[in-house]
Amino acid sequence: MKERITFDFDCARATERLEEVAYLDVDYDAKSGHVIFTSFDQRSPDPNGWNDEIQPRWNSTKTEMGIFTQQQTSESEELSFAGYLTVISEDKKPKQTRFSFPSRHHPASGSSFLVTFPKPTGLHPTLRLTFPTLVSSPARNCGLYTHLTLPLSFFVDKYQLSSTNYLIANNLQGIRALSGETDLEAPEWVVRKWGSTMLLELVHHTPHGARMESMESRWHVNIPLHLRYLPPREGGATSVNIPWPIVFWACPAEEGVDLNDNPFDRVNLAYEALFDPATTFYHFQPQPREEGGRLMERVQVPVMDLQESGWVESGTVGVIILGALWVTWEILRVSLSHWEWKKRTSLPKKAL
Repeated sequence: MKERITFDFDCARATERLEEVAYLDVDYDAKSGHVIFTSFDQRSPDPNGWNDEIQPRWNSTKTEMGIFTQQQTSESEELSFAGYLTVISEDKKPKQTRFSFPSRHHPASGSSFLVTFPKPTGLHPTLRLTFPTLVSSPARNCGLYTHLTLPLSFFVDKYQLSSTNYLIANNLQGIRALSGETDLEAPEWVVRKWGSTMLLELVHHTPHGARMESMESRWHVNIPLHLRYLPPREGGATSVNIPWPIVFWACPAEEGVDLNDNPFDRVNLAYEALFDPATTFYHFQPQPREEGGRLMERVQVPVMDLQESGWVESGTVGVIILGALWVTWEILRVSLSHWEWKKRTSLPKKAL
């Protein structure tokens, strides 16, 4: 179910249900001054099925409701829906409706992936993408990509990912876009940005239409990540969360296809702007280890143990004091040597 709400203070109660939706888009209409929430419910909040009561909130409000099912189409780039559409309090009965349009986003048929972090992770974890089966490109001239959203605790080393040998060994082709915080040395508490995003192109071994029966099915992609120094805490360890990346094919749309006619299209999803507007995306299905599990990985990170930090602080102060004394002694020794040399050279020479 897709619901569109024009927000003002009278809608506060209606927005409470948005906490449980599959995704939520927030847009601002500069002309009307409205904030528009678009939510998507993947399943009914009621175990007995959809049971909603929709009432116009104001006399000028127009509420249109449709119930549609997806239909089979002969074109792979099209979506087709058929069902009933009605304007509440205006139409006496629902009207049969059928429409189709090109779509920018599609599921990649039979393609899934799993995310793991091989242990031990340490401060340089490796994000591993595992594909249960080899995948075939859905069309010609397609590229296989993954888009990562890295929270503040993580960063990537773009220089490490510029090594040809490393890329080949880990089924990578290279970074296609990197934005956000990319400082390689700064600890977490001095970084001001929220994190970073990265678009990586992956190696795929089977072109469009290739036969895969004789090839090894399972394959991996290893993406090296790095962790910033985190604040100390008791126990000497903490954990940080990182969302699963998305994996998709990006293919040029067929000539003459207008992808802007889709009323359900979600554009500007970070990575779309990195491609030509006439690009279609075929998304891999994430497969969490537990059914209904969150698409989030938790990584254990070693940090300074506050219970063991007393001797570190004392030792650091002691080393600083000893270093300062040594530097002072060296300065005095050099000064005394210079004074002795100057004293000798200033004595009058005896006559022969």
